[in-house]
Amino acid sequence: MNSNPYAKELQALKRSGRYRVRRLRDDALIDLASNDYLGLAHLPELHAKACETLSSYPDHAPKASMLVNGYHPIHAAFEAALCRANGFEAAIVMGSGFNANIGLIESLVRKGDLLLMDADYHASGIAGARMCEGAVEFFLHNDPTDLEKRLKENRAKRVIVAVEGIYSMGGDLLRREIIELCERYGALLILDEAHSSGVIGEHLMGILDHYAIGPTPRMIKMGTLGKAYGSFGAYVLSSSHISEYLINRAKNVIYATAPSLYDTALAHHALEYIQTHTQSLRAQMDKRRSIVRKLLGIEVEGLIVPIVIGDNNRVMELQKLINEELGVWVGAIRQPTVERAIIRLIARLGADEDVLHRVCERFSAIRVK
Repeated sequence: MNSNPYAKELQALKRSGRYRVRRLRDDALIDLASNDYLGLAHLPELHAKACETLSSYPDHAPKASMLVNGYHPIHAAFEAALCRANGFEAAIVMGSGFNANIGLIESLVRKGDLLLMDADYHASGIAGARMCEGAVEFFLHNDPTDLEKRLKENRAKRVIVAVEGIYSMGGDLLRREIIELCERYGALLILDEAHSSGVIGEHLMGILDHYAIGPTPRMIKMGTLGKAYGSFGAYVLSSSHISEYLINRAKNVIYATAPSLYDTALAHHALEYIQTHTQSLRAQMDKRRSIVRKLLGIEVEGLIVPIVIGDNNRVMELQKLINEELGVWVGAIRQPTVERAIIRLIARLGADEDVLHRVCERFSAIRVK
């Protein structure tokens, strides 16, 4: 009996520079790799407030799915706060962004429906697409022309379009025309705001806030809590009608234990922090974008800075170089996650501006060579 049944596959990954390992996080390194965009994961005051909120209840865990008896006042209070902040009618907190995307897409796309998904949509959405009953097509990345062609040609019962507010690897912003096309053609629109909520918009609420577009009954916003909100979990905002449907059909709501009470309370306090520090946070992000633009010539709307290297082994070498020279950890993203290997630099607020300046200068010198 072969005790290593996947040996050939692992060797192939190593040869192609795509082999992955888990490493314990080194807190001595300065973090310019994580999605903790606003640095809120390091604020002890938010942790203390979450613990205080939790201590006012007789239990500290949800204990069951939301439809058994796991729906807690902490969940309900956060959902209400999200609706007020984003202008949607209803909200459902969920276990994670990956979990939410799969649950959303699998439940919304029924037999006779058509899912039109951006070619660069997150892996969680692609996994959900493989599980759904309807037809699935991928349109050219962030391309309104290709999307409109497909919207015109479709004969489906319902059309669902899935896009991201800010794309997780390229860092590029969803084009406004795509949102407008979905409204014009009556398509349901899933907005994955994992990397845009908390980062863009006058009130830092994401892509709709950025474009000053009010939500409509055909819009569905998914956001994660493990990024700008410095917690863990996710939420889905929608009309009351869509929310009612998801409660009855989304398997990740029906069959999964409800989200952590601590993480939900933590995210609620993070939302309040964002709302009370909006101008300061926006100013800090603007300064970091200015540094990136000046030193690397890269214009970003959010805080994701993709530095194209193009070689899987080289990005790993550069990650190690920056680690050893500057004591900074940056992301090394390889194929097939991206078309061409990149250093994924996060200009997050949890790191000082001078650190970002030094890292950008170093990468500028590397690119010049």
